Amino acid sequence: MEDVSSDLLEEFKERMHISHSIEDDNLKRLLSFSIVDLREKCGQFDVEKDLRAKELVFERTRYSYNDALEYFNDNFLSQINSLGLSIALKESDSDAAI
Repeated sequence: MEDVSSDLLEEFKERMHISHSIEDDNLKRLLSFSIVDLREKCGQFDVEKDLRAKELVFERTRYSYNDALEYFNDNFLSQINSLGLSIALKESDSDAAI
């Protein structure tokens, strides 16, 4: 399971208008699952620095939180593909520089 920072959790809660802390463990787990899933699909990214990746992590977590995860891949397919392509191109550029 991916370690989720307190800052990331708070940013997600703010976005979702969640003001209580009762669900923090569950939200951390959902965020972690989303990070792992998107890294498997797109490649390695730093969720704290890559805003496109963070956006997708938040969207996937929102879908999961609302029990609608089965719709996420279809609804965000172009963004997932775009992020994956962007990560692959960055890796290719850094490999070429070596």
